[in-house]
Amino acid sequence: MSTTATLRSLNVDNINPHVKEAKYAVRGELAVRSEEYRAKLKKGHPPTPPEDGLPFDQVISANIGNPQQLDQKPITFFRQVLSILEYPKLLDNEDALKKGFGYEQDVIDRARWLLKEVNSVGAYSQSQGVPAVRESVAKFIERRDGYPAEPGNIFLSAGASSGVNTLMNVICSKPETGILVPIPQYPLYTATLAVLNARCVPYYLDEGKQWGTDLEAIREAHKKAKSEGTDVRAIVVINPGNPTGASLSSEDVRAVLEFAAEEKLVVIADEVYQTNIFVGIFTSFKKGLRDLQKAVPEKFDNVELVSLNSISKGMVGECGHRGGYFELTGFDKEVAAQIYKFVSIMLCPPVIGQCLVEMVANPPQEGDPSYPLYSKEYNGIKEGLHTRALALFDAFKKMEGVECQDPQGSMYLFPTVTIPEKACQQAKSEGRQPDEFYCFRLLDATGICVVPGSGFGQRPGTLHFRTTFLAPGTEWVGRITEFHKKFMDEFRDETGHG
Repeated sequence: MSTTATLRSLNVDNINPHVKEAKYAVRGELAVRSEEYRAKLKKGHPPTPPEDGLPFDQVISANIGNPQQLDQKPITFFRQVLSILEYPKLLDNEDALKKGFGYEQDVIDRARWLLKEVNSVGAYSQSQGVPAVRESVAKFIERRDGYPAEPGNIFLSAGASSGVNTLMNVICSKPETGILVPIPQYPLYTATLAVLNARCVPYYLDEGKQWGTDLEAIREAHKKAKSEGTDVRAIVVINPGNPTGASLSSEDVRAVLEFAAEEKLVVIADEVYQTNIFVGIFTSFKKGLRDLQKAVPEKFDNVELVSLNSISKGMVGECGHRGGYFELTGFDKEVAAQIYKFVSIMLCPPVIGQCLVEMVANPPQEGDPSYPLYSKEYNGIKEGLHTRALALFDAFKKMEGVECQDPQGSMYLFPTVTIPEKACQQAKSEGRQPDEFYCFRLLDATGICVVPGSGFGQRPGTLHFRTTFLAPGTEWVGRITEFHKKFMDEFRDETGHG
């Protein structure tokens, strides 16, 4: 222990050990180094000469689904309404808003209505969220699934992550509590379980079947955990997938719900990428459950499902406004009351974020004055994402030792990369995993920050990395292919093999 540590109450040896144990790769050491590079470039540090500067003039943060950091433009309707909510005196001169700034009448009408419902975005709301916003979310869910939704079962949250934290805190009652988590997975789940001193029960997704769920793998993981004394209480499903980009079929959704009914497991459906679909259509777990309840009520009526959504993803990308919701289906009323108590401890989610949730759930419709621009912006973002996803996918197909599943949804690709043995040995000598070593070399050479597959979990003996396809243009894709060729050439063995 250092001398200075004894002068303070806290040191790294006496804080909560479960916080130290938690890992969150998407904002880990690679991300820290990329920000150091970004700061260096911002100060005008010249990109040349090589011995003094950096071999790139731009950092691409492909490590995190943060669309507006990567130049995705906000939807105009949303931001115009927010501007009035933040400064209601703008309504004193509607003509100036319309003639000087191009505000349509439906923007002004929506802002007036939201102000009437929230009074002020600087005031606390109900802990569960503004009632009118929850009603809009319920109507959105009903339109999406064809089944009614009850506003009383909807909890607004500070992004989906806050909802996950709430649910995990309520479910994890003892160290033996286990949650089935897909591998690879978004590290929020493993990190939260680590902090709560509960058990992650990993189940592997099937890479050979577009990263779909493998029911037998789930059964085996569940059986093994129970045999080891784990009290398995819930199963997490991320659809569309993060980091995999997989889009589950309705059959996969049904299979998970049937398993949950058999084993009395809470289903935690992380559906924040539900509008980011390139292949097929999105089937919500709520719709899957209602279909099953309609067909076999005695088996499925008591299934507990929580569905999460967010304004951070989709074509909206309003990560910084921290808005989202979760819906409880089939929960005991007394348990729901305890969930309400837990969220009340944090007072309420950001009210400006709640207002954005309302607009995302209830955007301009055909015939509304703002609809043409909204539709153009929304579809332009979606088409741009798909174009860049395909550009990355095509590049990966041409790279030696790299395999990648077709882009199906979300904002990510998760390719397998085969790294030469010499590179694995070099990684070992530097105290790094091979995929981590590869990602650091990629960052240092190109300024592109991706996340090694070990940060999400992967089958033993396999190596991956996750990249977003949010950065504008496709020039940076060429940087990856150029780097990869040089990397493979550098570490070839004497026979010329990678």
